[in-house]
Amino acid sequence: MRNVLAVALASALVTAYASDERVTTLRDQQEVAVTIYNENLALVKDLRKVRMEGGSGALAWRDVSARIRPETALLRNLTHPKGFGLIEQNFDFDLLTPQKLLEKYVGNKVTVIKTNPATGAETREEATVLATNSGVVLKYVDRIESGVPGRIAYPNVPPNLRDRPTLVIYLQANQTADDLLELSYLTGGLSWKADYVAELSGKDDRLDLNGWVTLTNQSGTSYNNAKLQLVAGDVNRVQDELRMPAPAAVAKMARAEANMAEESLFEYHLYTLNRPTTIAENQTKQVALLSAGGVPVTKEFQLRGADYYYRSSYGDIGQKLKVGVFVEFENKGGSDKDGGLGIPLPKGIVRVYKKDSSGNAQFVGEDRIDHTPKNEKVRLKLGDAFDVTADKKQTSFEKIAGTSRYNYIYDAAFDIVLKNAKDEAVTVKVMEPIPGDWQMLSESAPHKKEASNAAVWNVAVPANGKTTLTYKVRVRY
Repeated sequence: MRNVLAVALASALVTAYASDERVTTLRDQQEVAVTIYNENLALVKDLRKVRMEGGSGALAWRDVSARIRPETALLRNLTHPKGFGLIEQNFDFDLLTPQKLLEKYVGNKVTVIKTNPATGAETREEATVLATNSGVVLKYVDRIESGVPGRIAYPNVPPNLRDRPTLVIYLQANQTADDLLELSYLTGGLSWKADYVAELSGKDDRLDLNGWVTLTNQSGTSYNNAKLQLVAGDVNRVQDELRMPAPAAVAKMARAEANMAEESLFEYHLYTLNRPTTIAENQTKQVALLSAGGVPVTKEFQLRGADYYYRSSYGDIGQKLKVGVFVEFENKGGSDKDGGLGIPLPKGIVRVYKKDSSGNAQFVGEDRIDHTPKNEKVRLKLGDAFDVTADKKQTSFEKIAGTSRYNYIYDAAFDIVLKNAKDEAVTVKVMEPIPGDWQMLSESAPHKKEASNAAVWNVAVPANGKTTLTYKVRVRY
């Protein structure tokens, strides 16, 4: 009964808008295709069967996105493309609400209905709406009142006030026929992101990875049984005013079966869902993207320094410094050994879990990845180690030469004590960003020069023990 009343009300409203308009609704829709890009942008292709009458007139295309960019709208007649011409189009986004209806009647007459609380009898009195700013001002025959003392009845709905977002298109048709019309347009309010759920093995040497596509529809309309495609990549846009935050997605630990096909598109990647799906208005939904098991990973403890203490005397630099924990894997596929990845990974957040001694999965960290091509490495920082720490101090600092800002030479020596409270040995990667032109004078373990300003040591630290790294470096500016 409720649906019947809703349809009847919608029909009455459509009739009230303009008697000479031809109206098309979602009931005429044959199919709809939605391609969603990053950065809250989507391309909608809406195909409908519409009864066209010969001559010129207005076509009200209801249930378009409320976030449509009207300047991008393109209507095509697929049945009679040569007997069809566009004259003008208007996007009516002033939607019907009690307040909007009242505002549209400023300067016009309405009927005020009052009910006697004692007898229940109704009285009707005509009044003119003078203003609706911060309240309502009504002019009766003999007085002016503010506020609404009862209900207000309106004779009709103004033609430019609609209950759903509507694109009104003025066109010329050379024939009377049932035609297939396709409206395509760009819109905001539709967004997607990739969310990944990974579970580490007990030895931290492999992980199971599930990828989910999280869709959010805040465009103001629904897309029923839509052909869904997603474009991953950084598409250049002249202007981007369509940003709005998307609700956070809930991580899922269920194993997913991938049901999206991937292909290259220009310099981007296109993902196509292999079945139609309904994207309801004001809905967030998740669709499985990929699933891979037993992906080999490497775990790394990393202590990263800073370049400021190579320029002056500092002494004690820090106690119980945090040692970062990273995991890394390669996005490649083709064999059981590599876990079966090897498809381009859209940017998103990877949330990592690990089972405790009772078999319950516990959250151990998350990190954001950028668009990652196949055969590239994925590196995640999960947090800082609890049982692995470092004490660092500068043991000596000496100015060797320099009288101007460009001729300084400094010698600086450091002790880094790495402590391990775990029951197994670990290796800590110590990375020191050394500025200027530098030369290692002495060291307790050999370093590797990974970049022009980076000295790296891989230091083994025994279980429940510690290892001291000492080095002295000469820096020229």
